[in-house]
Amino acid sequence: MTDFSASRAKFDLPAGITYLDGNSLGPLPKAAVERARKTIADEWGPMLITGWTKAQWMDLPARLGDRIGRLIGAPAGSTVVGDTLSIKVYQAVASAVELRPGRKIVLSDNGNFPSDLYMADGLLKSLKQGHELKIVDPEAVADHINEDVAAVMLTQVDYRTGRLHDMKAITAKAHASGAVMIWDLAHTAGALPIDLTGCNADIAVGCTYKYLNGGPGAPGFIHVRPDLINQVRPALSGWLGHQAPFAFDLDYRPGEGISRMRVGTPPVIQMAVLDAALDEFDGIAMEDIRSRSIELSEQFIAEVEAGCKEVKLASPRDPHARGSQVSFRFREGYAAMQALIARGIIGDFRAPDIMRFGFCPLYNTPDEVCHAAAALCEIIATGEWDQPAFKTRKAVT
Repeated sequence: MTDFSASRAKFDLPAGITYLDGNSLGPLPKAAVERARKTIADEWGPMLITGWTKAQWMDLPARLGDRIGRLIGAPAGSTVVGDTLSIKVYQAVASAVELRPGRKIVLSDNGNFPSDLYMADGLLKSLKQGHELKIVDPEAVADHINEDVAAVMLTQVDYRTGRLHDMKAITAKAHASGAVMIWDLAHTAGALPIDLTGCNADIAVGCTYKYLNGGPGAPGFIHVRPDLINQVRPALSGWLGHQAPFAFDLDYRPGEGISRMRVGTPPVIQMAVLDAALDEFDGIAMEDIRSRSIELSEQFIAEVEAGCKEVKLASPRDPHARGSQVSFRFREGYAAMQALIARGIIGDFRAPDIMRFGFCPLYNTPDEVCHAAAALCEIIATGEWDQPAFKTRKAVT
């Protein structure tokens, strides 16, 4: 069984802060500071451009892809890191649509992260071939999968409520109708067990700054099923996805395997930080993380509901039907969250009325859950949230 007190000690958690927002941005792993220093001072400094080979910077996207692959149930050589999640969504949708000529619908749900929807919509409009982005309620997705659908594009966990899609069942339904299945794992990678291979998923994308703790702006990743990858034409034909990048050919020839999904020059310093962050998952079973996450979230729900009748659970009550976050609705959710943050308890808010709390077993504890629940109930019971300073919307909520 995982010793979560030992894993907590590996993070630089500010004194007096209860951090329940790792589902949006993970905290700093202590080892990442030295790794960043080493990359800057011991590699970039003395090696200059030779660091691409001497320090093996060019290999980072594939090596980190394999490390993430272990956490998402993907075989070696099927995942690569680089660019941003939005770029990876664009690649995924473009490839999927091209694999299904004649089909005009990309199906998604209104619990998908808006950026995914924006990227898909922008791509389809640029194609000008009559494609449609069809958005339905999460519960209705399976009912809308049919022979007109080119691709189904879903975020496994609803960013607002934490509602968890059944990856295996929906993937099977998509395949039965001949559609390509795309999963966004932004809110699940590093938070719960994922079996892309067992579910036979076609394409998956994700970010690394949430539960993987890669830092603000950490790069995205993309996985393509091994038997499918050489059929996929990368719409974003970046030079590092070329078969021979340093031949500098004027014509694009996609590389073999997942390397063809590389686009631009990798952000080496950020990838070095991510590499250190992924060390924290070494020797830890994702099943242990999931079990502990359920314990923490169940404790939080029980204590909040026992002490505060003014809030309403927005997340599924069944812990196996939600990811590693709990959301409550409150008419003044933004102000209540600001009041919590002023007390040193950090969660976040999603319009119109959702307070989100992420539970990350690598560093969150039952005592923190108890403290946060009690504070939330007190803030609402006393009306502490009802202050102009707490109601003023900030640029980031």
